[in-house]
Amino acid sequence: MTTKTETAPTDTRSATSPESPHGAAPTILTLGCRLNAYESEVMSQHATAAGLSDVVIVNTCAVTSEAVRQAAQSIRRVRRERPEAKIVVTGCAAQIEPQRFADMAEVDHVVGNAEKLDADTFAGLATDAFARVAVNDIMGVRETANHLIGGFGTRARAYVQIQNGCDHRCTFCVIPYGRGPSRSVPAGEVVDQIRALVEGGYQEVVLTGVDITSYGADLPGSASLGRLARQILRHVPELARLRISSIDQVEADNHLLDAIAEEDRLMPHLHLSLQAGHDLTLKRMKRRHLRADAIRFCDHVRQLRPDVAFGADLIAGFPTETELMFDATLDIVDACGLTYLHVFPYSPRPGTPAARMPQVPRSEVKRRAARLRDKGDRVLGRYLAAQQGRTVEALMERADCGRTPQFAEISVSGSAAPGDVVRARVVGHDGRRLEGEPIA
Repeated sequence: MTTKTETAPTDTRSATSPESPHGAAPTILTLGCRLNAYESEVMSQHATAAGLSDVVIVNTCAVTSEAVRQAAQSIRRVRRERPEAKIVVTGCAAQIEPQRFADMAEVDHVVGNAEKLDADTFAGLATDAFARVAVNDIMGVRETANHLIGGFGTRARAYVQIQNGCDHRCTFCVIPYGRGPSRSVPAGEVVDQIRALVEGGYQEVVLTGVDITSYGADLPGSASLGRLARQILRHVPELARLRISSIDQVEADNHLLDAIAEEDRLMPHLHLSLQAGHDLTLKRMKRRHLRADAIRFCDHVRQLRPDVAFGADLIAGFPTETELMFDATLDIVDACGLTYLHVFPYSPRPGTPAARMPQVPRSEVKRRAARLRDKGDRVLGRYLAAQQGRTVEALMERADCGRTPQFAEISVSGSAAPGDVVRARVVGHDGRRLEGEPIA
C-alpha cells in the first residue's frame, strides 16, 4: 500500500466547481491523498451536471484515527458555516465507517467510494428520494472507470488516476477496506486522457492511485507502471513533465528503472513507502521489504539518475517499537539519502492487527514523531543549501512560486501564470523553499 500515506491526513483542500446553472456552486472539501483530490474533481463535474446547488461534499480520509476525527470536526464546522447546505460525506472514512457519519445530525447523506464516482449518484442526490446511506461492498468492485477531467482549477499540474485499490494487508492499514481490490485503468485510456489534458494546456501530469506499482497485474499482457510511463512519453510527445506519485519501491519494475535512467521528461523525484528502518518493525508491519532493500533501491536509482530526490513516508511509534528500532528509522533517512519526510505518528485503527499489538505510550509516539520531523527539516535544509547557484526549471503553481523537477518549492521574483515553466537561478533558501531569480 503506498498512496494512502502520500499526503497528510490533515491536509485539507477546498475546491469549488464552476457555477451550477441551478444556483450556488457545489463545494468539495478534500481531505487526504492525491487520489482523493482527483476524485473530487470527478464529483465536482458530476454534481455540476446534476444541477446540485448549495451542497457541500466532504471527501474524507481514513489513513489514521486522527484523520477520521478531523473529518468529523470538518463536517461540524461546515454545518456551522453553511446551515442551509446539504452535506454529503464520502471517501474512505465514510466507506469504512458509514454508520459513524450517518449518526451525525449534521450529515444529510453518506456515499461510498464506488458510488461517489457514479454520475447517477449525483442525479439521485438532486432529488428528495435518494437514500441517506448509499455504501455498498467495495470488495466486490473489479473495475476502475476512467474519468476524463478537463480542469483542476489551476494550470500547474493535473493528476491522472491509473489504478485504485490494494491487495496487500499491512498490519496498520485499513485503506484496502475503503478502496477495494487493486484494479488498473487500461493504458490506452490513460494515454487518451493525458493527451487531452496536454491539449488543454497542462505541462505536467502526475500518475496517481492507491498502489500504483501494482499497476497492470489485472490487465491482459505484461502491463506495468514502467511500461505505462514509456507509452505515455512515446505517445504524448508534447507532454513536458511526467511525475510519478508514491511508490512501493520493492515492486518497481525494470521498465520503470529504465525510464528513470533514460527519460528526461520523467521527473527525478520519487516518494517511497518506507514506513520504518528496522527489519523487525517492517516484518510486524507486514511490509514487503527489509531495510537493506530500501537502501539498495535508493543507491541504484541514484546511480541511474544522479539528480534524483527522494521523499518517504515514515511512521513514528509503531506498536512494539523500541528506542533502538526508532533509531534505525532515524538512521535510514541518511542511509537512503532522503530529502522530504512525510511523518506519521502512529495511531491505532480499530480492526487492524497492529491495534492489538502492545502500544507505545502516546507521549512517546509524539516525541519520536517530533524528532523525525526535526530530522526532516535538517535534511531538507541541507538539500536546499546544496542547490545554491544552480539553474532550475520551475513549474509555477502561483505567480511567484513553483516547483523544480525534484519537487523542491521555489519562490521566483516577478510574475508568471500558473502552469508556466520558468528558468531561474537559485540564489538562496529560507529552510523550507528555494529562492530564485528568473533567467531571461
